[in-house]
Amino acid sequence: MSLAFYKVIHLFGIALLFTGVGGLCILSIAGSDSPKARRLSSILHGLALVIVLVTGFGLLAKLGMGAAIPLWLWLKIAIWMVLGAAIVVIKRAPRYASALLFALPALGAIAGYLAIYKLGSGG
Repeated sequence: MSLAFYKVIHLFGIALLFTGVGGLCILSIAGSDSPKARRLSSILHGLALVIVLVTGFGLLAKLGMGAAIPLWLWLKIAIWMVLGAAIVVIKRAPRYASALLFALPALGAIAGYLAIYKLGSGG
């Protein structure tokens, strides 16, 4: 598969991820207990996490990254983990859902910045 293909699927996964998280946040803010909507949003979130992870490592392989993991990649993995754990916070502490609706996309923007400028790798 080409580098461009990995990039497109990676971006698709990111879009799915924020669709799922956004749906869960809105459900929590509205106080809705719709099992179908919560289940669909949770499935989107989980599927997206897998897509982002697999295509992210596919991109690294295509870019010829060596065995050493640079700082920017560690930070992106940490952000991925926070985005993965966010649904637990949304479900168990719905009072934070409004803040997360803005904070999580900000983390996504930081992850994008790290991918573009590759902090700590000198290039």
